[in-house]
Amino acid sequence: MRFFRYLLATLILMAPFTSILEDTALSAAKTPIIIGHRGACGYRPEHTLASYELAVELGADFIEPDLVSTRDGVLVARHENEISGTTDVAAKFPDRKAVKTIDGHTVEGWFTEDFTLAELKALRARERLEFRDQSWNGKFEIPTLQEIIDLAKRKSSEKGRVIGIYPETKHPSYFRSIGLGLEAPLVKALKQAGWDRADAPVFIQSFEVANLKDLKKMTAVPLIQLLEEPGMRPYDFEASNDPRTYADLCRPEELRAMAAYAAGIGPWKRLIVGENADKTLKAPTTLVRDAHAAGLLVHPYTFRNEARFLAKDYKGDPRAEYIQFFELGVDGLFSDFSDAAFAAREKFLKK
Repeated sequence: MRFFRYLLATLILMAPFTSILEDTALSAAKTPIIIGHRGACGYRPEHTLASYELAVELGADFIEPDLVSTRDGVLVARHENEISGTTDVAAKFPDRKAVKTIDGHTVEGWFTEDFTLAELKALRARERLEFRDQSWNGKFEIPTLQEIIDLAKRKSSEKGRVIGIYPETKHPSYFRSIGLGLEAPLVKALKQAGWDRADAPVFIQSFEVANLKDLKKMTAVPLIQLLEEPGMRPYDFEASNDPRTYADLCRPEELRAMAAYAAGIGPWKRLIVGENADKTLKAPTTLVRDAHAAGLLVHPYTFRNEARFLAKDYKGDPRAEYIQFFELGVDGLFSDFSDAAFAAREKFLKK
């Protein structure tokens, strides 16, 4: 039965601009989607066109750009607006170092909003994590949102299946405070791409709440509420003295309220299956079931191959973690290694 659903979903995915919410395997009854987290960042420097393209080649259904703004208002893909860890900016622009307050925290470094797009294009990406392949350092540019949209459309045509994008608005309150709000240029780019409908191959995600509610008024694209560690709060909650934590937002009544503006949740995976201090697993929570009862999709993050990221119960096999979450009914997941996610999904569907 699962294999039949997979074949059906695959045929549906080959139709251009088909209904994402109903026809591309996003509900618990269909094939879970694979989201290339920052592309295929287990193999290439994150948030580069090379990383996104490889994610698609390895089986990703969606590619995920984290969006920040340049000084001249262009949206580009970086995990943070502070870019010294992922580019050679310190060597090329040593005099641009600054100290800023981002979401209530003092941050020292180099920030995208202090550079024009032309200046950022002079930079080259590098691998952020020392235990991953460093041989690609210095080879790739910082991509714009438009370049990522163009890549997704090109790969959709080449592969005969729809490749979607899953952008995250990074530090939306901060960018709005400096006159570089992320929402309007994102919505404009999606509209120009013909991707401003509820059935477009797009999800927009955020850890904040207010900007998702604003986006709900601006676009029909489905929105995803990201959920961090239990004791943390969305920054807009901190700024407005709202005491609710992400753990509070996981309560059934909060999930039902969330459904008024969001199509789903993107929870830290430990909100679904917790981990003990000795790296053994706790029993699964009811979050998937509660979210589905509220009519919400569930796309947890982040799945990685390296042993340091795996609980003992998986015995060094990353596929075991994917399959556990597929069996719990998640509608998709974020992975640094799309090939591992794809292989695990194949195994799961053939059970």
